[in-house]
Amino acid sequence: MKALKVIARLLLGTFLLSAGIGHLTTSRLEFQAQVPVWLPLDPDFVVLASGVVEILLGIGLVSFGFLVQWAGLAAALFFVAIFPGNINQYVQGIDAFGLDSDSARFIRLLFQPVLVIWALWSTNAVTLIRKLWGKSKK
Repeated sequence: MKALKVIARLLLGTFLLSAGIGHLTTSRLEFQAQVPVWLPLDPDFVVLASGVVEILLGIGLVSFGFLVQWAGLAAALFFVAIFPGNINQYVQGIDAFGLDSDSARFIRLLFQPVLVIWALWSTNAVTLIRKLWGKSKK
């Protein structure tokens, strides 16, 4: 099970690194299209900033040691934070990344909780959450 978690974590880290690089280069316009119009920030800034965050998260996930659990928790929170962009893509019917139908965009929404669980499970971040939660109750 430990080897499976490491492989899953490294895959997620690689995915985040790749997506982050895409934010800064080849997929920049597609990512801009997903930024909700109600967000009071420049879409290009949001895409660039989230790309940098994804790269940092990816580095944290492919590293070893105490940083991994923190990276897992941060990645899970990041996946929650970007969920409104995915909802916006579905509601507005925005074609991006091959998601060119309502059903494809809806299925993408269902995958977001999988990413959250993947980040928490593969990094054992749940243990970190329990430690932090225990300290906050004292």
